[in-house]
Amino acid sequence: MPLVVRSLVRIVSADWVVPVEGEPIRHGAVAVANDGRIAAVGPADELGAGVRFPGCVILPGFVNAHSHLEYAVYAGFGDGLSFGPWIGLHVARKQRLAAEEMDAIARRGAADCLASGITAVGDASFSGSAALACAELGLRGIVYLEVFGPDAAALARFAELRDRVEPFLSERVRLGVSPHAPYTCGLELYRACADLGLPLATHLNESDDELAYLRAGEGPWASFRDWLVEPPGESGIRLLAGAGLLGEGVVAAHCVRVDEEEIALLAQYGVAVAHCPRSNAMLGCGVAPLAELRAAGLRVAIATDSPASTPGFDMFAELRAAVLAARARTRDPGALSAAGALELATLGGARALGLEDEIGSLVPGKWADLTVVSLEDSPFEPLEDPVVASILGGAPDRVVATLIAGDERYRKGTTEWRDLRRAARRARARMLP
Repeated sequence: MPLVVRSLVRIVSADWVVPVEGEPIRHGAVAVANDGRIAAVGPADELGAGVRFPGCVILPGFVNAHSHLEYAVYAGFGDGLSFGPWIGLHVARKQRLAAEEMDAIARRGAADCLASGITAVGDASFSGSAALACAELGLRGIVYLEVFGPDAAALARFAELRDRVEPFLSERVRLGVSPHAPYTCGLELYRACADLGLPLATHLNESDDELAYLRAGEGPWASFRDWLVEPPGESGIRLLAGAGLLGEGVVAAHCVRVDEEEIALLAQYGVAVAHCPRSNAMLGCGVAPLAELRAAGLRVAIATDSPASTPGFDMFAELRAAVLAARARTRDPGALSAAGALELATLGGARALGLEDEIGSLVPGKWADLTVVSLEDSPFEPLEDPVVASILGGAPDRVVATLIAGDERYRKGTTEWRDLRRAARRARARMLP
């Protein structure tokens, strides 16, 4: 990046600073300029201590490349059901909510992300409430408005949602579109979404039940046929690739049940993959071939998906799940290191969203999006490796502060969001039997 002279607003320092692009810095500091960007990263004895966080590690803010903020209080609904009935239960319960209740839940989702050290999301938004929540709480993100249907007529829904979210869009909160999946969206709708020229996210090759329906109209999903498009006779990846609808602006969530040819197609077209190991495991979908996806050169991110399928927006738990799943699948303890997992959840997420020049690592010129993690009284103290300690020993309750563009958006012990949380609990109560 070009050298830009900026006046400093503040310096934050800790026992360790982990830039991701560069080696960890012991007794490090991050200098933040008055425009919210990073002015310098280095030793605190050179930059100054500023606001010091003792016993802590400063990481780049996590970039959650596939989330559903509007499902923040759906945890536990349909636990143990197979994928099709599980979706059916969630659709039915969501229909009980009014728009203001969806807003309340989305606010809770944004707050939970900030309290977990997440500073940016790629959110698939059913109602557009995610845009409002991100704007109000200061969370960075691309809000992909979801559409469903066989043809371009479904863009009428997109236009309505776009009008709703327009007041909340900014450089920090950007607009995208999400044709939900090849079983809920026809090729004509995918093509119409691609023609919008916006960032695009979709769910691809998530489960065996999905593939059984897409290929032959068979399996457990056949009973949901009235909700779905006609089966095209092939997987979503093959369908979209054959239609010329894959590209670098596409984020594909999950990609669990993929073969070598499908991985090659994703790589050929430069698609980014959001890897959601806890969701895939909880729903019995399987373990995505992370090693193969990375070996193919794909832009891969680790993401939390939705609390509807995982307990919450806990990126630390997601990172550990990714490490464990990768090592178990390959029977190789080196399949995914702690450092590799951290990169996938920071710079990897930024690359998936096309924001790598702006966020994802602590580099001068990028936004000062920071997560401060305390490891005091942890089994890893005194720290030998701050990355291993942060990934294997971190947790949301160890997040001391979350900064976006240099501003504190969460501080443990002071940022509580009591009213916001009460409103979200009331919305959840509306969905209970």
